[in-house]
Amino acid sequence: MANGTDSHETPDARTADVGQLMAAMSGLTQGQIEGMLQSLLAARAPLPRLFEATPPPSRRRPRRTDVVTYRARIDLKGTRPPLWRRLELASDLFLDQVHEIIQVAFGWTDSHLHQFGSGPEHYGPETEHYLCPFQVEDGATGVPEEDVRLDEVLADAGDRLFYDYDFGDGWEHVIKLEALLPRPDAGPRAVCVAGRRDGPAEDCGGIYAYELISAATDPGNPDHADAVAEFDRFYGEPAGPESMRTTPFGIHEINETLAGLLPRDERDPASSNNGQERNVPQPLDELVRAVGTSAGKRELRQLIHDARLDQPVLVDAETAARMVHPYAWLLNHVGDSGIKLTSAGYLPPVHVEAAMTELSLGEEWTGKGNRENQTLPVLHLRESAANMGLLRKRRGMLMLTSRARGLRADPVALWWHLAERMPPKSPDPGESQAGLILLAALAAQAAEDPDVTTARPLSAIGWVTGDGTELTELTAGHASWDTRTVLRRLGALTDDGHLPPAAKPTAEGVAFAPAALRTWPQG
Repeated sequence: MANGTDSHETPDARTADVGQLMAAMSGLTQGQIEGMLQSLLAARAPLPRLFEATPPPSRRRPRRTDVVTYRARIDLKGTRPPLWRRLELASDLFLDQVHEIIQVAFGWTDSHLHQFGSGPEHYGPETEHYLCPFQVEDGATGVPEEDVRLDEVLADAGDRLFYDYDFGDGWEHVIKLEALLPRPDAGPRAVCVAGRRDGPAEDCGGIYAYELISAATDPGNPDHADAVAEFDRFYGEPAGPESMRTTPFGIHEINETLAGLLPRDERDPASSNNGQERNVPQPLDELVRAVGTSAGKRELRQLIHDARLDQPVLVDAETAARMVHPYAWLLNHVGDSGIKLTSAGYLPPVHVEAAMTELSLGEEWTGKGNRENQTLPVLHLRESAANMGLLRKRRGMLMLTSRARGLRADPVALWWHLAERMPPKSPDPGESQAGLILLAALAAQAAEDPDVTTARPLSAIGWVTGDGTELTELTAGHASWDTRTVLRRLGALTDDGHLPPAAKPTAEGVAFAPAALRTWPQG
């Protein structure tokens, strides 16, 4: 896989510079204009910098010493009747978290750029902007939104904050603080308490298009027939208004999603968790941070939440022995004296044949099953055992590690050893991330094919195929191949019996996956 970044649209900030330049030259003769340009070139000063706007003074106020609940109403500007959501928010949320909350509340998918602003209007010389990560990377002027807390820009009832999303369609939101309420100790950090109208579809074309689609898909609207005809003229008859249907407003679904966001408690440098996701192992925290979209973060957080990693993991000796049997057999077969490898570094044919017979691997592999380099199940079993610290090569011999000597007679200890090293180590970070997501899908008992579940977060991180195309469930399955193969060997995954076969977690796999997620990486 390759890691790529999408191209995004940005507001053309150069428009203001051009306007100022034209104003400065108005009334001059052609000779005066040429003389001014020659002077500018002689000074070797970049033209845009000569007309760069002075940043507005900061509008941020001191943070509150206590945490309260903000009741705020968010209106989508220009809609008639108004489209709005009323939210109750913890006052110590940061703006990047508020962005995620707004995306959920309005049904957006975080497919475009966004920007917060504090001032008398959305865009103006006195408006201070708080930038999304892409804008920061692109060198835009403003303050990173992740550094701004909500109580710095909203303090008193009546205060307003602007939020713009998708600079192409131009969705402008106005956030108005309605009331400050006492905050219950165990209350949710974000909850939707009211709202009106369904949300617009992504990329539908802006406010005019939203109102047109709303009328065209509502037979009870008095303008329905005219709207259907206008839709056909606007988009083309084959499209049909159903193709751009609005996002239904469901307060229960919104709050269910908000509950799974798992926002961070603190972002201050002195914080003990330094911004780590609450109750999430560090590798999973890093995985969530790597996701580039709020929608992707939400999905992955929900997956991790459903994995119930706070629950104890128990395994009995019988289950452990059944699951680790292939690895225990290999360790016992290598034994204390080891196995002399071929000159090419492979297991000799007699040992390959023994593995095929004793572990019933012939059911999953065609061929003679006597040459390791042509018998993938045996080759992967041996290589994965070495990758997880159980076997090593020394002077042409395959030997047990000191750790393996103590584990081969203890199936529960061997079970935990394997869990602590899943997903297997890989020089490709995309393969490790794919393995982690696959384990999370198993632990969460995700309803869809694990490859489908794995593909979306990988794409949101920025992984693409070698030729730059979007990941599919097939390529995601390839990325998690090492992890998947070990899980199959342990009996944690099985085929569902359909063609083409899809992976299906077993009860043993649902128990094994949380153990791996809680303890990886070790060794």
